Amino acid sequence: MPHPARLVATLTAPLPFTGAYDSPWLTPWPAARLLVQRGETELIVRRVAAPATAEPIRFPAPWPRRYGDAVVSPDATLAVFSGPHGLRAVDRAGAVRWELGHACWADCPEGGAVTSYAADDRAHRYAPRGSTCFSADGTLVWAHVRGPLVGDEPVQGPGEEEWLVLDAADGSVLARAETGTAAAGSFHVPHPDPARMGLTIGEGQDGSPLRWGHFDGRTLTVDRLGDDDLVLLAASPGGGHLLTVTHDQDTLAVHRLADGVVTAVLDASVIPPRDPEPASEPEGEEDGEDQDQDQDQDEDQDEDQDEDEDEDPAYFDYAGGFVDEDTAIFGSVESDDEHGDLRHWLVDTARMARVERIGYPFPVEVPPTALGDGTWYTTSRADNALHIWSR
Repeated sequence: MPHPARLVATLTAPLPFTGAYDSPWLTPWPAARLLVQRGETELIVRRVAAPATAEPIRFPAPWPRRYGDAVVSPDATLAVFSGPHGLRAVDRAGAVRWELGHACWADCPEGGAVTSYAADDRAHRYAPRGSTCFSADGTLVWAHVRGPLVGDEPVQGPGEEEWLVLDAADGSVLARAETGTAAAGSFHVPHPDPARMGLTIGEGQDGSPLRWGHFDGRTLTVDRLGDDDLVLLAASPGGGHLLTVTHDQDTLAVHRLADGVVTAVLDASVIPPRDPEPASEPEGEEDGEDQDQDQDQDEDQDEDQDEDEDEDPAYFDYAGGFVDEDTAIFGSVESDDEHGDLRHWLVDTARMARVERIGYPFPVEVPPTALGDGTWYTTSRADNALHIWSR
């Protein structure tokens, strides 16, 4: 029997659903929880942790949302937008705090200003992209960009991808390191320690390199986890463990942060098969020959169904995290989608031995996002609200 989820709160998205906005999301800092949504011309932020704010804060965007991502500081005083040619930091009044230019993700032959994006150029519209993230205390901005930076010595051919640590106050580069990757896209996974950060880089079918960074105040040290086949999902609330899923989505693992050792593993084969469709009742009596034919057909269908189940196993989503220090949540939504039964699961992080299905009072159609404080959230079907859940 599914473990029932309790609806803790429903948060209305700042922007109404029109298909022209990104889904709303919650920032990962429990003490400074923010509801964030990217519109076409602005980033809208509303504080939901005490003291909550009814009126949203609006940061004007320097380019349309399809050309990069945007993040907001834990105190909601600064937003950083990443685009094809660079980063721009904007304060609440709309003033530009700082900019940092870098080589274009779309291989512009002549380069471009930080704010240019060539809206009518297919190369820019579908270019690879990096990502950014604030540290837990808001003093640093971590950025995955394409080098060289503006002001660097020119290089022959495409530049190397780099991971930067920036001073959030003025955008100065405090440390940098090459990632050795060829990204299609990337995303950061923050850590409770402001000096630590995770970075997953998607290279399409080629893999998903995982980088773990530590900034000691002068130098950025970058460690590699796995064999370029891991997606980092989350750091534990206490910061001592990481949760990953393999690129082929068949293995979930907990890693000890101190040395990267895997302490618990869950194979996707433990996900129970989907419930079969209920058999229809016969409408009337059939003669013996018809019954035999129907029985033969049923047996053939059963064999075909068994083969289909073997060829279409459940697998993990690229989403999940720590509900608390001892419990992780994950979904099998992507593999369940064609079968109409979208499922979420809870598992203990110590041994990954007890897998419980979550039961909701109404349909949930997206993977879960864990908040680390005993809760997780899902977006509504219309993308106009967030539902926060607990056990």
